[in-house]
Amino acid sequence: MAIDHLVWAEYLLAGVDAREEVAAITKTVGDLSLDDAYAIQSALLELQLGRGDTLAGAKLGLTSAAKQEQMGVDEPVYGWVPASSVLGSDGVVALDELIHPRCEPEIVFVLGEDLAGPGVTAEDALDATKQVVGGIEVIDSRYVAFSFTLPDVIADNTSAARVAIGTEGIAPRDADLTTLGCVFEIDGEVTGTATGAALLGSPAECLAMLANHVGKHGQKLEAGWIVMAGAATDARPLGDGTAATARYSHLGSVSITGKA
Repeated sequence: MAIDHLVWAEYLLAGVDAREEVAAITKTVGDLSLDDAYAIQSALLELQLGRGDTLAGAKLGLTSAAKQEQMGVDEPVYGWVPASSVLGSDGVVALDELIHPRCEPEIVFVLGEDLAGPGVTAEDALDATKQVVGGIEVIDSRYVAFSFTLPDVIADNTSAARVAIGTEGIAPRDADLTTLGCVFEIDGEVTGTATGAALLGSPAECLAMLANHVGKHGQKLEAGWIVMAGAATDARPLGDGTAATARYSHLGSVSITGKA
């Protein structure tokens, strides 16, 4: 059965607009190929850009070995960061705009040069990076009970919702990104710790993978964009008044607060 990518993109966007969860696409169509999933994702992005949004960057998901094993995959998933999803400096997350948000820490690359595959290496990725900063991503799957298959989450732009970007950063080779540490706290309680090595051995490898992925589709990562390398700790629910803080070695801290 041929998949109508635009129809499913509109289906997902309707869930976003109504702030209501929807059934996973695979509940209706059964098998959904990764190519079809990325085509739905692309159609969804075009709908958002057609409303006047712009792109602030791109992102990876499932870049930790533990999350890949949990999902039964051996490759990350890739998505986009609309400018409308980037939070202000106050870090306030308006919960009435979301469905069932969760938050997780992210190592974030700020690109100084365009980057696209094929053949991009981790060293190439570092060469194209202007700065590395800390961040927190708020993910918000549009699916019922936050339950989905791998193609479902790809189609849903890897659950992208909001992102807070830190102001303290370093040049890409000023520290070993594999040993860069992160402590994630919810309401002052430590809920997870990790280092950059948890992200497929190196955050720079993640950036290279994304550049090679977009290159296959005739796209590029653009200078000035942010690129989130993926979360190394479990995502945590973000409720009214919940304060989340990610503390990074070399990168300072980033905080967000949920507000109903």
